[in-house]
Amino acid sequence: MAERAGSEGGDLAEARIDAIRDAGLVETRRAQILDASLQLFLKKGYAAVTIREICAASGVNQASLYDYIANKQDILRRLLNRLWFARDIEGLADRLAADPAPVSEVLRAYYAENWKTNRDAILLAYRSVPHLTPEDRKLLREREERVIRELSARLAERTGALEEDPRVRTVSNFLIYLNAFGPFRDWLMRDGEEDVMLEMVGAAVDAMVARLG
Repeated sequence: MAERAGSEGGDLAEARIDAIRDAGLVETRRAQILDASLQLFLKKGYAAVTIREICAASGVNQASLYDYIANKQDILRRLLNRLWFARDIEGLADRLAADPAPVSEVLRAYYAENWKTNRDAILLAYRSVPHLTPEDRKLLREREERVIRELSARLAERTGALEEDPRVRTVSNFLIYLNAFGPFRDWLMRDGEEDVMLEMVGAAVDAMVARLG
């Protein structure tokens, strides 16, 4: 029997499943299931993927799959907790706090790295919103609100603007959106040169940040 329980990070609730006592086996099988599911979700979309396809791609047979996960929604929650809610993922605010270089330079470097290393997480998080429960969407929204607040505070500090200035929140929101721009352009500009996109995005960042000074 699967029982919903908060994740260790206090983020999206994951099912508590105690059928298998071997913790190492559970970790291995869940990793197989999650890795296969991520690729299928990104390729076909969450709604189009079946449990049968997940079993075939992961190598875990359907008879034992539910010893490790509760259902497809549980897989999505676990993936988001691992890729989107993880505490060790560096955010824009963290980078601005750690790097004393000019703001626009810091942001360009962050995008250049994040468009490569965090691509799957960005695509999964934004594409999966329509398939989340109201409770999960609420938690996701709260996370995004927190990210915007933290970035606004750091941006105000770095530019000398007032944190309560509505322009700061607007710019912060847009900077976060730009973080998703590179991955999401794949469907129209898969063969586009990322350096060109980065150059133009950087020019936009320069202009916005200059207006705050």
